[in-house]
Amino acid sequence: QVQLQESGPGLVKPSRTLSLTCTVSRAFLTANDYYWGWIRQPPGKGLEWIGYIAYTGTTHYSPSLKSRTSISWDTSRSHFTLQLSSVTPEDTALYYCAAARRPFTDPGQYTYWGQGTQVTVSP
Repeated sequence: QVQLQESGPGLVKPSRTLSLTCTVSRAFLTANDYYWGWIRQPPGKGLEWIGYIAYTGTTHYSPSLKSRTSISWDTSRSHFTLQLSSVTPEDTALYYCAAARRPFTDPGQYTYWGQGTQVTVSP
């Protein structure tokens, strides 16, 4: 079973860049048939897909966030990171990393999830 764990700062100041890391369980580090995604849930709202990265490094982002989003692997491919630039209080949310066997943009199609990490954007 795929295990994922998010990490990163819980508080980010407006206009700064939010950076989160997702650690993938060792058994799946070389799995080349998964898509590794980031999903968030703002307070009182539904799940919002942010983007994914494939094992090959190919990425795909939500059109509404594309100009501010970057997802990448670290050199060892044991972690993948989310960077969201120019954040505002509207980016406050519970952020999840997740995995799916297909390149889904629907959060409901992701099979494996981390426990989530709260990020608050505030001065």
